[in-house]
Amino acid sequence: MDQAVVDALLPMVTKAVNFLVETLVNVVRQNKELIKGAEGDFHSLLDEAQGLNASLAADYADLNKNSNPTKWNELSLKILRTAYKAEDSIDKFLVQAKIDQDNKLKKLLPVDKVIDRWTKLPEINEILTELREIRQESQQAIQESSQTGLQPENSSTAQQTQGSALEDHEVIGFDESAEKVRKRLVEGSEDLEVASIVGMPGLGKTTLARKVYHDPVISFEFFKRVWVYVGPSYVEKDIFLNIHKGLELSSEGVQDKNGEQLAKEIHDFVIKGGRYLIVLDDVWEAKAVDFVKTAFPDKKGRHRILMTTREKQVATPVSAYLHDLKFLEDPESFELLEKRVFGKRKKFPIQLVGHGEKILESCSGVPLAIVVIAGVLSSCSEEIEWQLVEENVGQYLVKKEEPKSCLKFVEMSYNHLPQDKRASFLYIGAFPRGFDIPAWKLIRLWIAEGLIKSSLRGSEIEVIAEYYLNDIANRNLVIVMQKRSNGQVKTFRVHDMVHEFCNVEAKRVCLFQQLYPTTPNLTTPSIRDPVTSRRLCIKSSIPHNFIPEHRDAEHVRSFLCFSPKGIDVSNVEIQLLPKAFPLIRVCDIQSFIFKFVPEFYILFHMRYLAVSGEFQSLSPLFGNFWNLQTLMLHTNQSTLEIKEGIWKMLQLRHLHTNKPVKLPLPSNPISKSSCLQTLSKIAPESCTRNVLAKVCNLKKLGIEGKLEALLGFESFEELKCLERLKMLNDIMSPKIQLPQLFFTYLRTLKKLTLSSTKIDWSEAKELGKLESLEVLKLKDNACMGKSWKPEAGSFRLLQVLWIHLTDLKTWDTSNCRFGRLRHLVLISCYNLEAVPHELANSPYLTEIRLHNTQNAENSAKEIKRKKLEMQAPGNIEFNLVIFPPQADAS
Repeated sequence: MDQAVVDALLPMVTKAVNFLVETLVNVVRQNKELIKGAEGDFHSLLDEAQGLNASLAADYADLNKNSNPTKWNELSLKILRTAYKAEDSIDKFLVQAKIDQDNKLKKLLPVDKVIDRWTKLPEINEILTELREIRQESQQAIQESSQTGLQPENSSTAQQTQGSALEDHEVIGFDESAEKVRKRLVEGSEDLEVASIVGMPGLGKTTLARKVYHDPVISFEFFKRVWVYVGPSYVEKDIFLNIHKGLELSSEGVQDKNGEQLAKEIHDFVIKGGRYLIVLDDVWEAKAVDFVKTAFPDKKGRHRILMTTREKQVATPVSAYLHDLKFLEDPESFELLEKRVFGKRKKFPIQLVGHGEKILESCSGVPLAIVVIAGVLSSCSEEIEWQLVEENVGQYLVKKEEPKSCLKFVEMSYNHLPQDKRASFLYIGAFPRGFDIPAWKLIRLWIAEGLIKSSLRGSEIEVIAEYYLNDIANRNLVIVMQKRSNGQVKTFRVHDMVHEFCNVEAKRVCLFQQLYPTTPNLTTPSIRDPVTSRRLCIKSSIPHNFIPEHRDAEHVRSFLCFSPKGIDVSNVEIQLLPKAFPLIRVCDIQSFIFKFVPEFYILFHMRYLAVSGEFQSLSPLFGNFWNLQTLMLHTNQSTLEIKEGIWKMLQLRHLHTNKPVKLPLPSNPISKSSCLQTLSKIAPESCTRNVLAKVCNLKKLGIEGKLEALLGFESFEELKCLERLKMLNDIMSPKIQLPQLFFTYLRTLKKLTLSSTKIDWSEAKELGKLESLEVLKLKDNACMGKSWKPEAGSFRLLQVLWIHLTDLKTWDTSNCRFGRLRHLVLISCYNLEAVPHELANSPYLTEIRLHNTQNAENSAKEIKRKKLEMQAPGNIEFNLVIFPPQADAS
């Protein structure tokens, strides 16, 4: 058994057992009535699960390293099966107990069609026995491993991957980057400086560093240059030994010296004179750079350290200059592929150009991916062979048999991820290739799937999930497409080679099972295995193809469908789903036109539900989804009425709808507050004091409709936690006035979006009184009038200002400094004469974007000129974007 498989299974095992413990803890605390008479069984099960969980945390790291891989793999699978079996039994018990407790359910719902002879104590004793046996086996395995002392290969015996598959040829498109890095190394400060080249696996960081390293200017400027490969398993002394050797110092007794002695010897040598350049290739920890810095004097000398790293969080703390390596442009990608496949003298055959362009789309401008796929194509002479590669690019990129497979480059980053983040990263592969993934959607899914440790309740778990995603992004494992104003990821994509790796690895560790359309001659893939088929991911097909009519897939917990939108799903298919997957937790079938049937309301364990349909109202039976955390509804109706059942959904935290919803008045206003944090969107007439008091924990609120129905905004006093507010006025409605109470109540508001509110610009200065406001978006005549002069001391924390479509002519900021402003966006401000020149003095302003705002272009250019004059070396560059671009623009 491959040790890599052993390592891969550990995160899945620990998450499965941890999730089982959390489930049992919640059951014994929150469902005492449902488990009455069986408390002893549940407490016994909890004790055994907690014991196993403690063993995994304390002993299994040693067991994983030292035990026989085959034995560990068998034990891991046994733990997974037992943990999943226990989880299923508990959930079946709760469903049956709920039905037995509430006679109304049997009358209202077709229970017998979904629940088939579930007993009140399913398999509990059998599971207890299995858990005890597993703990005994694990203790025995630990004892055996301590006696045999088996050790996996470490960095001293296992050959590390050094350099890059790109180094044997010149790579296209690096000239500009090489010039920037070279200039920084040659110029810059008089003191010791670190420059970093950062980028995702395969972008050519090492190749760029080599190009700079061998540049004649660099050879002239630096007395000596030393190249050191660091890698993820570096040893401090080895780094110093390499530098010592590169400087051609005496080798006598060098092996007997420790790192500190070697550093001093290097230091004593370099202070004698001359400039030195040390290149640290493939750095995974900032402290590796800190070690090297101790061997060089901080002041004077103008020595330089150039490092390459995949992880921005490694480079940022130690670097004076950080170069983000970009993807190749389309012409550069085509040129590279052409040269690699046909050589420098031949051109692309015309009949293969289309296939080549399609293949390059999947490579997404990553040089390594292009080089690897070129190696495959170089042996393809027929057009049909190119077509085959075009249809399977991702598989070729991570094919182990290929001599320069991308697999090892992605695998190194994956192996460097902390264990608790690996399953979350692999889960990204469940989304379709080339899909722009919204961060909020992925985070909601992670939480519903139990992939984020949920010891902290409420919003805290979402903070942890957001940290996970940002960490993955900082490691350059995903391509960030959009960022929020606070710098957090908004949307992202995954490169094809990373996507393929996620799919291959997810299958190997039993995270999810992908299902594809089958041809009439092929058998539909089996989903009967309770370990490999717990999460189903369907791409480009209809759900009926994979929903069994028989009860052999009760273990399925997730059903994700990414198919073309707008497919109508028949009632037969809908009725099959709850019968086939009665314990389902995650259901995303938003691609299909869905109709609720009575059987659907028995899916009590649902945590995440995303559906589309012709909904006018939601049934009160929605209250049966007592575990639901996220509800996403798309309707083609103008509004959506929600019945009182929503107040029974005590776990519901996020309600997303494409049309405004009408919420019912709570029957008991003084009852427990709702857990809702996101409510987007709601009709203005539902924003009553009773409703907003019920949802007083809201952090994000969207209101759409005739805003005059808000009647003074007194009800907003209930929203003590609100951070983001979007108010979209009906385009035909009259202008609204924001009373002083609005600014008094919303002290926590960080982001405000107004649309079609038609507030006078003279009144808009009041928005500056929102003391926590960081982002202000004024869209579609949110404000009207000829001039705007904000007051002194207002907008103190504002970082992003977005103005879209207004008749504003003059904007005076002589009283208001906008001292924290970072981004300014002006769209279709046709009459605006100038961007205020005082903004050139805003220290944090890094970007101005003008779209169809021609009159203000010259003033924006003048601000850019002043910003560049004041810019210190190494600071973030100021960016001015003007659209449409001018004819004389370079």
